[in-house]
Amino acid sequence: MSDLLERLRGRGWRMTAQRRVVAEVLDGEHVHLTADEVHARAVAKLPEISRATVYNTLGELVSLGEVLEVSTDKRAKRYDPNAHRPHHHLVCARCGAIRDVHPTGDPLADLPDSERFGFAVSDVEVTYRGLCPSCSAA
Repeated sequence: MSDLLERLRGRGWRMTAQRRVVAEVLDGEHVHLTADEVHARAVAKLPEISRATVYNTLGELVSLGEVLEVSTDKRAKRYDPNAHRPHHHLVCARCGAIRDVHPTGDPLADLPDSERFGFAVSDVEVTYRGLCPSCSAA
């Protein structure tokens, strides 16, 4: 489970009703919602919240480093609250479902020096692609 709300409170982030609702919508494990999905769920909790407020809040959360902006394909960007736990993504090539995965090993260490071409590599993003169980069964 994500600890987004606790992290934001710990930072002293001003928790308006609108910000709280956006954070509540994002909080959880394997959450990868688009901005429109965040807005739809936020409106269900707080009908007066505007789309602009949701977009602005998502931008703030990304700038703070509390939420990751995930682009796994040509679809809409998604927002991942698990910004403080290193992980990769497993993406369904058909429906676009995304799951966080935590494989063992160090992908950064797996890149040999001869393949770094002089880069001082500091981060790795791995995306596994395949079909989710629902799409496989269809």
